[in-house]
Amino acid sequence: MSTPTHAPAPAAPRAPSYTAFGIRAEAEALAPGLHIVATPIGNLRDISFRALATLAAADAVLAEDTRTSKTLLAHYGISTPLYPYHEHNAEQMRPKILGKLREGGKLALISDAGTPLVSDPGYKLVAEVVAEGLPVTGIPGPSAVLAALVLAGLPTDRFFFEGFLPPKAAARRGRLTELAAIPGTLVFFESPRRLAEMLSDAAAVLGERPGAVARELTKFYETVRRGPLSTLAAHYEGEEEARGEIVVVIGPPGAETEAAAGDAIGERLRIALAELSLKEAVAQVAAETGQPRRKVYARALELTRETP
Repeated sequence: MSTPTHAPAPAAPRAPSYTAFGIRAEAEALAPGLHIVATPIGNLRDISFRALATLAAADAVLAEDTRTSKTLLAHYGISTPLYPYHEHNAEQMRPKILGKLREGGKLALISDAGTPLVSDPGYKLVAEVVAEGLPVTGIPGPSAVLAALVLAGLPTDRFFFEGFLPPKAAARRGRLTELAAIPGTLVFFESPRRLAEMLSDAAAVLGERPGAVARELTKFYETVRRGPLSTLAAHYEGEEEARGEIVVVIGPPGAETEAAAGDAIGERLRIALAELSLKEAVAQVAAETGQPRRKVYARALELTRETP
């Protein structure tokens, strides 16, 4: 007589987990809502245990660049489904994400690197989630802005993050002029191919303020170069195109920098007045420096009175 056979019972679903230092750890259950998770800006070891547990326990991870994020999740043995959320698909994705959250979903939002919402489209999603009264949780961690700020050796009590300046010279100088009076350290992101031009414009508009260029932060080739803006501009004009992720930090305005800025305008005017009329020289220097024409005109009048 044959013994009846029975199919084995299905295995219980495996608990969400991550692996760090060669040790597998189970992730605790995650509360419903949108979880904003900071991820490394370069060095994968800069992620927190809380961030790893959140990414492992989420229903899905929304990432600006899924190629970069796949590397991070694979490194820590996390198998959570990964979906793109970036400026090109944000309008289509937001309603779907909100729908999942209304149903009690647990979603993690990460950026290409660093803290989400800084120069990426995440803030629009968070604004809509907040407007609907749905839960939002922040898991803090790496930030290129803060990493550069603390390495620059410049005042940190007050600072203003601008992001990327306009790519065209005239618009860039105009925006720098608007930022000139801010009583704090200025922090920018910049493209390697525009770095020298940006520093040159900053020196012309802001004067001889101290600055720092932080490149490839937390990575093997991390470098931080410090010095007056004109010196930094000259260095990068003489180099081949800088590479990697770049953050530029510029010190706040002070009496000495105001005087230096006035001297820089005066020197440009002396050169221009040697070849041009007063009106033409003022127009040229105002365009070059982004300074208000009335300010340049007043300095030009001072110079003409000084000339015997």
